Amino acid sequence: MHVADLRRATDFWSGALGYQRRSGRDGVLAPASGDGPMMFLDEDDRTHLDLWAANAAEQEAEVARLVSLGATRVEWAYPPDADFVVLADPEGNLFCVVDAGR
Repeated sequence: MHVADLRRATDFWSGALGYQRRSGRDGVLAPASGDGPMMFLDEDDRTHLDLWAANAAEQEAEVARLVSLGATRVEWAYPPDADFVVLADPEGNLFCVVDAGR
């Protein structure tokens, strides 16, 4: 979720949802149990969905599955150690498939 003040938003959303900072980092929140969706707050990026895959093989399979459903790969300036693939849904909304194993 795009925010203007990362620390303020982290404090608010962790309290609102009962989530904890993951690895003590502002902007990365997860349920205390470790089960359930994580929330990422970012001062620079616009709101988008991240889908997580367990490893590189699962990520590749998920990207292929989503493309077969109508998603398209997006040209992106990936960093050398990128663990994500950027796709667009049929409406043009960007989302990522992340290799959680990295």
